[in-house]
Amino acid sequence: MDNHPTTFPPAEEDPAYLVFLDSLDYLPSDDVARIKAAYAYAAKAHAHQKRMSGEPYITHPLAVAGAIVEWQMDADAVCAALLHDVMEDAGACKHELAEKFGKPVAELVDGLSKLDKMEFASYQEAQAENFRKMLMAMARDLRVVLIKLADRHHNVQTMSAMRPDKRRRIAYETLEIYAPIALRLGLNKLYRELQDISFRLIYPHRAEVLAKALRAARGNRKELLTRILENIRGKLEHAGLRAEVFGREKSLYSIFRKMQEKRLSFSQVLDIYGFRVVVENVPTCYLALGALHALYKPVPGKFKDYVAIPKANGYQSLHTTLIGPYGTPVEVQIRTREMHNVAQEGVAAHWLYKDGNESSAELQIKTHKWLQSLLEMQTSDSAEFFENVKIDLFPDEVYVFTPKGKIMAMPRGATVVDFAYAVHTDVGNHCSSARINHELAPLRTELRNGDLVEIITAQNAQPNPVWLSYVKTGRARSKIRHHLRTMQNEESARLGERMLRQELLSLGVVPISIPAAAWDSLVKASGQKSLDEVYTDIGLGKRLPSVVARRLLAREDMAGDAGSNMTLAIHGTEGMAIQLAHCCQPIPGDPIIGSIKKGSGLVIHTHDCPVIRKSRSTDPQKWIDVEWEPEEGKLFDIRIRVEVKNTRGVLAQVAAAIAEAGSNIEHVAMDADPERLMTSLRFTIQVAHRTHLAAVMRGLRHIPEVARIHRERGGEA
Repeated sequence: MDNHPTTFPPAEEDPAYLVFLDSLDYLPSDDVARIKAAYAYAAKAHAHQKRMSGEPYITHPLAVAGAIVEWQMDADAVCAALLHDVMEDAGACKHELAEKFGKPVAELVDGLSKLDKMEFASYQEAQAENFRKMLMAMARDLRVVLIKLADRHHNVQTMSAMRPDKRRRIAYETLEIYAPIALRLGLNKLYRELQDISFRLIYPHRAEVLAKALRAARGNRKELLTRILENIRGKLEHAGLRAEVFGREKSLYSIFRKMQEKRLSFSQVLDIYGFRVVVENVPTCYLALGALHALYKPVPGKFKDYVAIPKANGYQSLHTTLIGPYGTPVEVQIRTREMHNVAQEGVAAHWLYKDGNESSAELQIKTHKWLQSLLEMQTSDSAEFFENVKIDLFPDEVYVFTPKGKIMAMPRGATVVDFAYAVHTDVGNHCSSARINHELAPLRTELRNGDLVEIITAQNAQPNPVWLSYVKTGRARSKIRHHLRTMQNEESARLGERMLRQELLSLGVVPISIPAAAWDSLVKASGQKSLDEVYTDIGLGKRLPSVVARRLLAREDMAGDAGSNMTLAIHGTEGMAIQLAHCCQPIPGDPIIGSIKKGSGLVIHTHDCPVIRKSRSTDPQKWIDVEWEPEEGKLFDIRIRVEVKNTRGVLAQVAAAIAEAGSNIEHVAMDADPERLMTSLRFTIQVAHRTHLAAVMRGLRHIPEVARIHRERGGEA
């Protein structure tokens, strides 16, 4: 490995470079030599490039490496920070970097390089795919994201020369993605800085007005602030507790967001005074809390113990709100020095404070688990993955318990289904109901702090598309979508195979007699990987069985012929591949016809359905003859309208007659006419077939109060 610069010496007279070299004193001399070589390589690669501000480009990688050195990270990370743009901007290759600086550095730089060489349909798609690549690299090595965050931090600090629209776009992306990632990794200081800089770039005028108001308010509040500070210090000293106490400044963006979200005025937001108390150990945290509650009265319900139950990003502190002098709310955070380090630097505290503290090690484990969950959320659609992860990056958490007493952090608004998928994918896929605090609860129930949640599973239970409308976590959303897609594809493949078989038989060809080479060339011509994928396309309505059959038999001349004269048999229980139309609600016994609808598969209508009348004549290719094949035990929804005389107890009589005929009532609605002589009862009932429906109607006609009864179809609903 070539460890020394050969052709491009470092700029010894550059003060920024000299300061950078001085900060490397925590690393051994071999590592420093390698970092110097990386700087020389980067300086040469970027020699003819300038930033938009006119500065030499090398100032950017040097600033990013400087931030990495501040976190006291290893030499590989510092080298990668210096080289992070050489693949993207200077055309260096991974193999060359691995040869000169080692494979770990090359992997880090590759993880940081964008996918510029790939073609994307839109900026959003490119952004989603770049984001996916970064997260996958970050799941393998956490240093990737720390370098990326330092890179983004320097970029947003130095964007004054950019076009305003580009500046705003990058600032929005930073607020939406990079700041939440910094928070998720516990990098609170960086999180606040990214937010404030982005806020100034998006709303420069508002930021300036707020900053001016904040400077003025600071002067006016000084006296009260000093008084509260002295009272807190005095009380803790009197209790014999050693502690550092200092005021906590609110960031510009957090003030702006509070004003927007809670519709508060500037003075209302600033009326809350924040203090931080840093003590020696955990028991002292609780002693300090007791002392402060004796000094000022606490606000009920405003105490949070993040020491016993840390946040997912490792954050620990006691939070309490007190009523100070003149009724002023005073927010206090109490923590140890270790907790303070982790609260400021998050996962970077692992490198900064190498004293083997437990908080840092625990945070590393939690972060690793989160990164692994990102890998599990991968889908073929990068935009969907992007959406899932963004959901996960904004958790305002609630803490719930498993039956064994394990604490699980869930985002606020998470439901029983989210919890089930957080436990295990199989538990999520088979959950049927739950007990919350020992009482039965539906799956859409939102979880609250302290809930004890027990999931009840059933072997035949499976994910329902409705779940997607209320789940909150990216993991649950991605697992449900994956299951539904797999299920639909399997069912569509079976349906597609049957449809193609019927088509071939109608052309007088037995499928088994077709040579394997013909099937292979069909798969190749369709651009799919397997015959199953071709079947799935037919089942989903993406390909017409008549066209596929003729291509298979190489009889293109017949592709325009009339459709098959054979009939496809269906049960109506095929699941997602075959849908019974809502407009006419067909049931066994009804004459039916099938429509091949792209992306939905086969949709079954009754022959006389008014909704399809026009499309049947305009596009006959998409319609195929189908018939019912009897299947025991399945019930179908249909709508009936019953006109009855407006007498007392008539609804109970009608409901009893429906139940006697062996039918379930799913829904009922009533319309009374203005003169109140007749009432129209509209039922959705479940029947097995047309004969069963006739029996229900016969039973209803025997009731003297029933004047008229008919089945509702199509537009009548």
